[in-house]
Amino acid sequence: MLESKYQQFFDEISKKISINKIFTDKLHTFAYGTDASFYRLIPKIVIKTDNAKEVQNIIELANIMNLSITFRAGGTSLSGQAISDSILVITSRNFSKFKISSDASYISLQPALTGAQANGLLARYSKKIGPDPASINAAMIGGIAANNASGMCCGISQNSYKTLKSMKLIFVDGTKLDTADENSKNEFRKTHANFLKDLKNFSNQTKNNEELRAKIEKKFKIKNTCGYSINSLIDFDDEFEILQHLIIGSEGTLAFIEEITYYTVEDLKDKASALIYFKDMKEACNAVTKLKLSRDSKQIVVDAVELMDRAALRSIENDSSMPKFIKDLNDEVTALLIETRAINNEQLDTQISQIERILEDFNVVREIYFTKDAQEYNLYWKIRKDLFPAVGAVRVIGTTVIIEDVAYPIEVLAEATLELQALFQKYGYSEAIIFGHALEGNFHFVFTQDFSDAKEVKRYDNLMNEVVNSVAIKYQGSLKAEHGTGRNMAAFVEIEWGNEAYNIMKKIKNLFDPKGLLNPGVIINDDKEAHLKNLKTLPATNEIVDKCIECGFCEPTCPSNELTLTPRQRIVINREISRLENMGNTKEAKEYKALYQYDGIETCATCSLCSTACPVKIDTGNLTKHLRAEQLTSKDKSIANFVANNFSTTLKGVRFGLKSANLMHKVLGTSNMQKFTKTLRTISKNKVPKWSITMPKAISINLNFEQKQRDKKVVYFPSCLNRTMGLNSISKEDKELFDVTVELLQKANYQIIFPNNLSNLCCGMPFSSKGFNEASSTKSLQLEESLLNASEFGEYPILCDTSPCTKKMIESFSHKLSIYEPIDFTLEFLTKELDFTPIDEPITIHTTCSSRKMNLEDKFKTLAQLCSTTVIIPSDVKCCGFAGDRGFNFPELNSSALRYLKEQTANAKMAFSTSKTCEIGLSESSGLDYNSIFYLVNQVTKVKSS
Repeated sequence: MLESKYQQFFDEISKKISINKIFTDKLHTFAYGTDASFYRLIPKIVIKTDNAKEVQNIIELANIMNLSITFRAGGTSLSGQAISDSILVITSRNFSKFKISSDASYISLQPALTGAQANGLLARYSKKIGPDPASINAAMIGGIAANNASGMCCGISQNSYKTLKSMKLIFVDGTKLDTADENSKNEFRKTHANFLKDLKNFSNQTKNNEELRAKIEKKFKIKNTCGYSINSLIDFDDEFEILQHLIIGSEGTLAFIEEITYYTVEDLKDKASALIYFKDMKEACNAVTKLKLSRDSKQIVVDAVELMDRAALRSIENDSSMPKFIKDLNDEVTALLIETRAINNEQLDTQISQIERILEDFNVVREIYFTKDAQEYNLYWKIRKDLFPAVGAVRVIGTTVIIEDVAYPIEVLAEATLELQALFQKYGYSEAIIFGHALEGNFHFVFTQDFSDAKEVKRYDNLMNEVVNSVAIKYQGSLKAEHGTGRNMAAFVEIEWGNEAYNIMKKIKNLFDPKGLLNPGVIINDDKEAHLKNLKTLPATNEIVDKCIECGFCEPTCPSNELTLTPRQRIVINREISRLENMGNTKEAKEYKALYQYDGIETCATCSLCSTACPVKIDTGNLTKHLRAEQLTSKDKSIANFVANNFSTTLKGVRFGLKSANLMHKVLGTSNMQKFTKTLRTISKNKVPKWSITMPKAISINLNFEQKQRDKKVVYFPSCLNRTMGLNSISKEDKELFDVTVELLQKANYQIIFPNNLSNLCCGMPFSSKGFNEASSTKSLQLEESLLNASEFGEYPILCDTSPCTKKMIESFSHKLSIYEPIDFTLEFLTKELDFTPIDEPITIHTTCSSRKMNLEDKFKTLAQLCSTTVIIPSDVKCCGFAGDRGFNFPELNSSALRYLKEQTANAKMAFSTSKTCEIGLSESSGLDYNSIFYLVNQVTKVKSS
């Protein structure tokens, strides 16, 4: 039950914003009460906003009612600045319009686009945005700007502050301002004359204070996000430039960023990286100092230098992709990951040689080696980006991961870093690691902490106080270099900046937000123990997901991320359920479970794409399967086992259902059929599957066709889907996939072998996705035995026409067989036998989740380019959300996952994938007729001329 003032707010705001986007229940408020930091606050109300008008309505009402609000974009913030115990305003993923200038010199972005999406939009122009945080795939533009997030390569020259062109803002009183629009600025001058006058006075006072001005200039020569960007007071004369640059790094405490326009930067394609191992930390830091001074004096071109201490290397040394020798390095070795970029390959070679000469005098334990191989250097950078979550994965379960980021003046880098290491030892944080953007003097340090023990909290407090004194006072560095002040450094801002500068920051906050309603407690906080309050614990819940540190890297890949919960949020809720159960509070745990059923279990696609984005491969889909299995009764399992043991009969039933639906469609017509089935779903409370025009017709395949004896043989396993489901009623194709596949294989001079007892065979996936593990295992073992015999125990390759089934077979079989799905089989075998003549017609492709997890995404693109001169790949479509039969029973998951598909495939004429059920949903959402890629391969190929 909401407090009266929040109930009143809810009643008023729900008149202007759909109630479906406003959450007050305990499930959603708890799920959204978590970000990537080690703090937690539970909001009273969560509102997902799609546009600026909705945000303006919220702000105006909150201002009238004196209720605090906090803005959140991707929730990857690490310092506690994206949580609230009042009203949390989420920028939904639909808040993502953009515009690129004609010469691509700047790009305007709404707040919910991720940094990776922005760079994807600019890639065709060889441009990118300046900021490049390690979380760029998940971090959204609103948060990147609001935190002045930087990253590995942008330093302080290409961060949000330096590359800002203009902004659209919404202030606490609801006023809107577009700093690129003279009319908007003139109106603001009329309504906010005193505001601009005060801002100008702050600027003049700061410029005229020589001591303070010098301090600001010095402190912003290195990365600094501690406090407000008061360098804007001395960098600019124009009030609007001062204003908008103050917003950068303000963490939602001054205004809401409706849109930001960035100047773009060149994305040079010729680059090389080296992972260089120095004998110890001091040697590595001294090398960094020399590289920095050499770069600043134009002797070398170096774009990034990332440091990783031995503990950091140890956290990833067991990764199978890492060089084995790392395990043998001694405890003092420190690595530098160095990158240089050039306008062409010849210039790149020159730059590499110059860097190598600079490093000749330093003691390295392995030979310096620069690689230009994209696969190799991308691996280096992926390892570096994944360090923070990877450390979290090896922590003691139940402890929380702390990450801080500081910056030192480059001339004291070695001395200061060694002192930081000594502090870890002094306070017993032996697991602590140091890594970061060494060229900027910016280091992250990560350690694990138990916040359930008062003594442990005191140990943490003692460490942080010494770190503050060391960084801010002794070495005159930055307590926050790029992660934002947040809650965990708000108590120390005055210590770093001194009373005079801090008072200016407080005046700025009061000018923009006189009632203190915007993200209170962040940046400006007079509570000297703020960093010790509202600490988040990570209790154990299930070993499948216990390694999760709630970083949020998984969220953009999830098909339900805009519909219900994300993988991170599913883990958060399961942890809370486990915590409650361990406390004996079974009543509240049951309440959470009831709320979680739809949002957490029913609408999880179990696609496991979250594991591909997770640095430690946590698979929340497997957690969902585990939970589904727990909910099964003995009767449920008996029915599943009966179905598995009578599979041929089951498929006959499916065919009958499809035939009945098709017959009814013919009688009623499309419009009446849609109305009728929609009514049935409503009456049955959605227990009747959804029907759509793209529903396939029933088919049976015929194995009795003429074949010749051939030297090349292939075992063809048509999946149960493609033995049962054919083309839909609006398809222009005239052959079923089975017939196309047979035709294609025979064209390539293959003799086709079918496994015995084909009508009863299934890979087991339909059972495993629902938690029927025994039935799944039964079908998998049966299929494996049949394919072993058909392939002469692996002598012949095995082709399955459906990617998800192929992956299931590869993972489940105990024998190592050569199993292929359409993409891999075509590239591996058919390209050797057939000539490809691409059609001059635009096509689009959809890479299924299974194909992505089998690393076939790039291969599918390669294959598509063999078949067509124009290939369209929707940038914002990952998993289609159909999830086997879930698209029939929970079609809203499919619709949400494919909400951008039609727009992004508008110019395509033909569409292809490698899974029948995916193709059903893709066809409905796009208006295109999706079919197997084998249709196109068959169309564009002919036998190679001798």
